[in-house]
Parts: sequence; C-alpha cells; structure tokens
Amino acid sequence: MNALTPPKFGQQVGMGRSVLRTEDRSFITGAGQYTDDVRREDALFAFVLRSPHAHARFSIVDVEAARSAPGVQLVLTAADISENGPLMCQTLLPEKNGKPLIPENVPLLCKDTVRHVGDAIAFIVADSVAQAREASELIDIDFDMLDAAIDTEGSLADDAALVFPERGTNRAFEFEMGNVDQTREIFESAARVTSLKLINNRLVCNYLEPRACVAEWSDEEDRYTLTVPSQGVHGMRNAIAKPCLNVDPEKLRVITPDVGGGFGTKVFPYREYPLALIAAKRTGKPVRWTCERSEHFVADAHGRDNVTTMRMAMDDNGKFLALDVDLIAAMGAYLHTYGPYIPTLGTTIATGIYDIPACRFHIDGVYTNTTPTDAYRGAGRPEAIYALERLVDKCALEMGLEPQEIRRRNSITPDQLPYKTVFGRNYDTGEFTEHMDACLERAGWEQFDERLAESKKQGKLRGIGMATYIEACAFAGSEPATVKLNEDGSVTILIGTQSNGQGHKTAYSQFAAEVLNLSMDDIEVRQGDTDELATGGGTGGSRSIPLGAASVKRGSEALAEMIKEIAAEKLETSVADLELMQGEVRVVGTDRAVSLKEVALAADHELAGVGEFVQDEATYPNGTHICEVEIEPSTGETQVVAYTIVDDFGATVNPVLLAGQVHGGVVQAIGQCIMEETIYDSDGQLVTASFMDYRMPRAADLPNFHFETRNVPSTTNALGIKGAGEAGTIGAGPAVMNAVVNALHRSHGIDHIDMPATPRAVWEAINA
Repeated sequence: MNALTPPKFGQQVGMGRSVLRTEDRSFITGAGQYTDDVRREDALFAFVLRSPHAHARFSIVDVEAARSAPGVQLVLTAADISENGPLMCQTLLPEKNGKPLIPENVPLLCKDTVRHVGDAIAFIVADSVAQAREASELIDIDFDMLDAAIDTEGSLADDAALVFPERGTNRAFEFEMGNVDQTREIFESAARVTSLKLINNRLVCNYLEPRACVAEWSDEEDRYTLTVPSQGVHGMRNAIAKPCLNVDPEKLRVITPDVGGGFGTKVFPYREYPLALIAAKRTGKPVRWTCERSEHFVADAHGRDNVTTMRMAMDDNGKFLALDVDLIAAMGAYLHTYGPYIPTLGTTIATGIYDIPACRFHIDGVYTNTTPTDAYRGAGRPEAIYALERLVDKCALEMGLEPQEIRRRNSITPDQLPYKTVFGRNYDTGEFTEHMDACLERAGWEQFDERLAESKKQGKLRGIGMATYIEACAFAGSEPATVKLNEDGSVTILIGTQSNGQGHKTAYSQFAAEVLNLSMDDIEVRQGDTDELATGGGTGGSRSIPLGAASVKRGSEALAEMIKEIAAEKLETSVADLELMQGEVRVVGTDRAVSLKEVALAADHELAGVGEFVQDEATYPNGTHICEVEIEPSTGETQVVAYTIVDDFGATVNPVLLAGQVHGGVVQAIGQCIMEETIYDSDGQLVTASFMDYRMPRAADLPNFHFETRNVPSTTNALGIKGAGEAGTIGAGPAVMNAVVNALHRSHGIDHIDMPATPRAVWEAINA
C-alpha cells in the first residue's frame, strides 16, 4: 500500500502502513478551528502594555485616563491583582550544595521593576483591540533606567549588572552531576586532551499559529473556562488554577481546539491566560486575546542560549576516557515553567552513544535581562548532543582520524547492551555503528572528493559532516486511552495528549482501525478538554505515540471483546466464532452478521474499552545524519546541498508521518545552524524582533532528504516504538555544523565556528 492509497480497513491501514493524514482536509480547506476562530457573543478584547526597556524601575503616574477612554471596560495593573499568584517554576531541583532552588517566578504583571523588553505592565480590556491599544498609550509611566545584563557568559562577571540586586548574583542555580572525582583523576593522567568552547544560540520559536485565548466566567457554574492553544489541557489547568487564580483545578475548564505548531513552547502557561480569566470574571463577559507576531518575539519563551566548555580525555589511540563539561545556561529574566530542567535533562545523555566511563557536568543557570527560555524542540538534548558531536569531530581532527573512525572506536557495541551511562540512562537496544555504516554508504562518503572537485571548479567550498546521536524520550509513565462505540456504529478515541501538527488523529486511528477492522473515516479522536478527560499527560518529549498508541491498541482490544460478547448473544454463537469485518461482526465462514450500530443499540451500558500501557523506562531513538554543504566564499552564503539520515526508531507506525516529523526537525536545526540569529543590543533591545531581521528557513534553502530507518525494537515499549518527534533536530545540528567546519578547515584551516554560521559570520571567518 503506497502513500496515495485512500484509507480502507483493518490491516490495510494498520501499524507500518503509509496512510495519508486524515486531518489535513479540514486544514487545507480552511475548516480548521483554531483558538482565534472561536467566537463568543459580546466578547471583549484585551491588549497587554509591555515594557519598552530591558531593565528599569517604574511607577504608574496615572491610569485613570486609560480607564475612562472610549470602549474600555477594565484596566489591570499589579496593584489590582495583588491576591493572584505568579506563574510558578515547576522544576525546582536541589542545587549543588544540597539546598533547595529558590526561584524568581514570572509575575502576572510587574509591580515596580521590569526585567526584559516585553515584560507585562498592564492588561487593558475594551470593546475592540484598537480601543484597548489606544487606551494603553494613555497610561502615564515614569521609568528609571537600570543597567542590563545581556550576555550569557558575561552575566557572572564581577561587574555585571544584576537582574535581581537583592540576590547579589545573577546565578539562578548551580548543578553538578556525574562521577566528579573519577573524572578529575582521569584527566590528570590522560595522554591526550581535546578542548572546545561553543555557543548554542538563542532561538525564537515562531510556530505558525501565534498564541491566543478566550476566557470565560460562569456565575451559574461558579467556574472558569479557558480556550487556548496548548500541548496538554491538564497541565495548563493545574499550572493556572491554584497558583494564579486561587481555585481548585475543577473550577477551571481548559479546552484546546486545533493547534498550529507548538515545539514545546505551547506547553507552558503564559501571563495572558490567567489575566484574561481574571478580567472575564470581573467584567462578566468573555475576554479574547490574540498575540501579535511582534509580541511573540519578546513575550513567548525562547529556546537554547548556552555557552559550553568541554574537554575530552583520550588515550593515544583516541579512546575516550572521560568527559568534562561546564555549561552556562541563560534562563532569561525569570525561571520559566521548566527552565532549570532543560539543561539538566540534556545532561543525562551527555555521553551520547559512546562508552565513556567518567563524566563531570557542571551547570550554571543565569538570569539575564532577556525573554525567559524554556523547552524548545528537544529540550536540552539537542544542546547536549550538539556540543558532544562537535567535540568528537575536533577530537578526530587532532588525532588525525576520520570522523567515522573515532566514532567506531568509541561507540557502545551491541554486546554491551543494556548499557547504563554515567548519568543512569539505560540504553536497551541499538546498533550504533551499523546505522552509521549504512548512512555513510547512502551518502556516498567515499566519493566525496569527486563532488568536492566539482565544487572547486565553480569556485565554491564544499564540506561533509556527520553526527551520531541518541536521545531519551517518552519516559516512564502512561497515557490512558478510552475507545468508545457510539450508537451509530462509529468509534471515538478519548486521550489526553494534544496534537499540534504531528498527525495524532491518523496515527491513533490506525491502531483502532486495525484492531476493530473499521474504516478510519468512522473513527474520531478527541483530545483537549478537561471536562471530557479525567487525566492527561499532554504532548511533549516524543511521548504521544510510544505511550498513547499502545494504550489505544489495548483499549481497542478491550472494546472488541465487549462487542463480540454482545454480538455472540444476538447471533446465538460463541465469541470464538466471531470476527470483526468492516463495520460488522460476522460468524466466521458465513454471511451471518450484525452491524456495530446494532451491537451498540443492543447494549444496556456504554461500550468503552480502556487501555493503559505503563512504561517503566525511557526509550532511546538514535541514528546517523550526514550533511553536505557548499559555501560561496565571496559572500559567506552556505547552502545545504545533500542530506542523508538513517535512524533507529524501534518500529514505524506510519512512514509518511514519520518522514514529516524527521524532515521538519532537520529543517529547524538547519535554521538554527545557518540562519536564525537572536541579537540583543547592549541595552537589551531585541534587534531581530521581526521576520525582516530574523531569517527562517524556506523551501529553496533545502535539499531533498534521503531518509530511511534501520530499526531495532525497544524492549521498554509495548510496541517496540522509540519515538521520533525531536530526533531530527537533535541529529541535524551537529551534522550541519560539522559540514560547515569541514568546508572551512579544508580551505582555510578553520577548526571552529559558532552557530549561526550566517553569511556574515562565515565571510568574516574566511577573511580573518
């Protein structure tokens, strides 16, 4: 069955089949329902007055002019919501000294100090957005400018401006992990040590659908309703209800309709959501807010922004003995929802696919007068693997070895599995050098010199780079699913994940259709409503399909048994003699059958199978990426001209969906490597605050990808699935930059350049 075959029944659409996405018809015909499409009668509109300064004390001189402006219904300042709590950081890990981490949380509205451009000062609600915006200009504010801490590494200098002077330092936290003493001893006697310092640049997420919300209050029900694009309604509800609104979670219903991209950054609560809910209760009317793209650049959590210094201890043959890492991670002006957890999560796979017996990993989280950072596709793991794979290439260069050879000498072998890393990760399955060899062959690595010669004829530089990666995802836990037979014979799947572009409706329906031998057209997937779903872990960390699909399959199997039991009574036969066939239950080998509709109507109770697969350990996708680039030396422009991927995802649910996920992840990494540049000036102004200055990858920037899998099933997942949502981004970053450095080293002896390798940066490196 190929990708163009329309969905049919059972095995034709089951696991492993290339079924086209069933949800796309509504999206491409304009029938999707996003949050900004939600309309409520008599709704009011909100606008946020944001700080134009990165760091300043302020006082509101006059707000009455705004409150009396035409159409204005409500103006909120910090003084008006003193009983409402902040957005709380939810990952308060113990620090290196054993003491608890004391966070600076995100205030709903700033009281007397703003700490980044875009910090929220007032929330204005009016009959129209234009009126709310005009009223915001009437709020008279006195600012007393303060010095700003902008540079990630420089924020720890003795003379650095302090984001929170009362703390006496910009250090938000300090973590240290690994076998520290053993690492130190190995470095003292190591024959060879290779060092590398690199920057993992800050990124603006730029999902297609900007954030929005519709907030409502019901006196009759005595509770709130929030419609919002999210990656999980239950996490959103729990983060807002008690901490911000001082109500129990059941007093807040959260609904998420269609979502146009998330990449981790729609997991979090943001200020506008509780503020809109507060305003809805006070005005007695629904309140709508929609983020403008310019707001997104300064108000939505950014990604990455690390400075990493690494050292690898080796013997004379290039065998890795120990790894030493010092990481400075910018948290921005506040500790965002999962901010401290992101670099820590990356640490747990810091040794990659290599047999490295000792590692010390030290993290300084620092406050800066910039937009807070948090999870962005891969959440710490792209940062860790990028640093490691760049260091491995430099080790090879200094040892005089080919990149693939140093990897071969140090990769964990199949007979070492299961393998427990220094940081407690338990790799269960994988054939790391095997997918590397396959990727080398597919990429034509041995024939690179021929392509290099052709590029030279055209006056261009050419480079080839590789990366072998692993990640931890899905993680221990579960995602229960309910599979329900409706009165018309159709089936509804209820599950607490949240699609934001991945194709959950298609993937989950494949499992139910296979078990129930039902058309995918007769299956509905429902997510995103805390009233319909008792629990839900949401979508993030590549968990939805590994956990959710296994539960959907089990729920479908439970429902199938219920259906057969009722059908057996109607057909006066035994359950063992029945089969589900295209919307009917038939006696095997006969034409005697009852429809699923008849079964549903004959039942004296709801027919709903509940499935729950509980996973005890993370899964570990891995693979090899090889990238080729050409550089125009006169301009510094870099073009990715070839890209090859061989991945181990354990098992493939749908090749079409999988390829889309991998391609998208690779493109995001290419954007970070050679295009996307977030620049703050010395005063903390975001210079790259629009698409005029912040370059995003486009179709013309990309080659055709060669992608294939070399799967080794996971032993920790019921279906052997390892997860794939973040893998493309994790493998691609170092592959692209290793290719860029390879090109620059061949032509000019340059052994390092930081991301983003923009035309200007490359040109300057060449002409230095």
